[in-house]
Amino acid sequence: MRTLKLFKDLIKSNYLDGYLVPKNDEYFNEYSNPNRLFSISNFSGSAGIAMILKKKSYLFVDGRYKIQAEKESGRNFDILEISKKDPKYILKSFSNKINLGIDPKLFTNFFLKKNIAPYCNIIPIRENLVDKIIQKKINYVSKPFYTLNKKISGENKNNKITRLIKSLKKKKIDNIFISAPENVAWLLNIRGFDSPNSPIPNCQLILNQKREIYLLTDKKKFKKIKNQKNYENIKLFNKNDLLKILLNLKGKSILIDRSTCSSFNEQIISKLFFIKGNIDPCYRLKSIKNKTEIKNMIKAHIEDGIALTKFIYWIKKNHKQLDELYVKKKINFFRNKNKNYLFPSFSPIIGSGPNGAIVHYNVNKNTNRKIRNDDLLLFDTGGQYKFGTTDVTRTICFKKPSKEIKNVFTRVLKGHISVALANLNKFKTGKLLDKIARKYLNEVNLDYEHGTGHGVGHFLNVHEGPQSLSKYNIVPLEEGMILSNEPGFYKKNKYGIRIENLLVILKNKKKKFFKNLTLVPIDFDLINFQLLNNNEKIYLKNYHKYIYKNLSLYLNKKERVWLKSLI
Repeated sequence: MRTLKLFKDLIKSNYLDGYLVPKNDEYFNEYSNPNRLFSISNFSGSAGIAMILKKKSYLFVDGRYKIQAEKESGRNFDILEISKKDPKYILKSFSNKINLGIDPKLFTNFFLKKNIAPYCNIIPIRENLVDKIIQKKINYVSKPFYTLNKKISGENKNNKITRLIKSLKKKKIDNIFISAPENVAWLLNIRGFDSPNSPIPNCQLILNQKREIYLLTDKKKFKKIKNQKNYENIKLFNKNDLLKILLNLKGKSILIDRSTCSSFNEQIISKLFFIKGNIDPCYRLKSIKNKTEIKNMIKAHIEDGIALTKFIYWIKKNHKQLDELYVKKKINFFRNKNKNYLFPSFSPIIGSGPNGAIVHYNVNKNTNRKIRNDDLLLFDTGGQYKFGTTDVTRTICFKKPSKEIKNVFTRVLKGHISVALANLNKFKTGKLLDKIARKYLNEVNLDYEHGTGHGVGHFLNVHEGPQSLSKYNIVPLEEGMILSNEPGFYKKNKYGIRIENLLVILKNKKKKFFKNLTLVPIDFDLINFQLLNNNEKIYLKNYHKYIYKNLSLYLNKKERVWLKSLI
């Protein structure tokens, strides 16, 4: 790989022993522009970090991406699963501390202190080294930001600001630096076009207890909003003007978020203010959706359900001579029939046969394969609608599957149903729910490497915290939170199985429970009904009744007959 060789020459000329390249950009967005990690490693996954040394190169990924990383980057990089061998594992192997270069705008102090600092000499480099050798010109989006009306947001920005300031006063903090654009978007009820899969407006802000707002962004993008009522008092600054704001900011303390405030910015802030706290309160406030947001998410899922139900009916009848790229286009074709659909909420995962075993497989011209009659097809896709975000995975077959596949699929389904029906007064955290999702696979010594579910934003990021269903998440699950429910199983070079719905937590009297948002049928041809108990069978029947009730008016006669046969 010529790019890698040029990069190693650059490392040497900067008197370094190595350099770290993360996936994120300076805003710590999941989907970044430019994607420096892809440029240097060819790895297209949404999470990873490369450590490039003079002689060897390492790519650290989580379990979801191990197979994918080996295929995309294995020729030039040693692929390590980060939960087993992280960067410090390599750094500790050297007899003397090496000089490791970083772009301080792309790392947090929290990450560096925990994973890197004790084991090497960190050398901040002002100009990103990857940018020096990227040949392709980066096309930065210049579209203006826009505001959401209350019919979509359900709460005006002034009320949100009041709630945030209340949190600051309680902690006796004078100011807050909101470094995550998704949180600025939520707080100000604004959206933008700075991400390919999320309506993110790249910006950061400082807010004080007097309600003064200092917004750091491309001023041109905010120009139209600035003249709107309730936005005229926002003070605009260029994105690199943080020091200018801080020099005129009153108070002694400031809250930063340790997961999205860069080392570069934290260093500037720490020279002028006492830093308190380490979690942006917006994360929790944003995670609890109000009634209007929930209503809009339900609406988005009905519209998404129509598209995907039509797609499943179509592909079951027309699967011959198709390939993965065509399927990707066809799903978007069905979604595009809806005037409220904007764009995918993440890069679609369309994996047939062995490609389905790559958890976050990203089909391209080189990996594209024709779908065979005996393949399982796993498709994990989502949409951004004008008022909501969706994410759904289904696995389907085209001929009678083997007993092994039916049994594994059914065990995945049983875990999926267990989560959907869970008593949330008993299972109060994602950690507890993750256990019951894996139960039926674990009974036969099977498991999956990824978490069972992630939080989801309202017309924002498809992946958002702080809540998730994973082995480690102990965030209390609260009414209004939305999560995915997606257990699976992957047999390397054979097939992948995953079933994913989005769920919202509702409350009746004092009882919390999950309500399915996703309205897409499950492939009955893959189920071994003998492995289901009576409650699970009732759940399946009621779920498909609910789908039929909501979608039947929008389907043609043949689609309706097919959907009704599942009840």
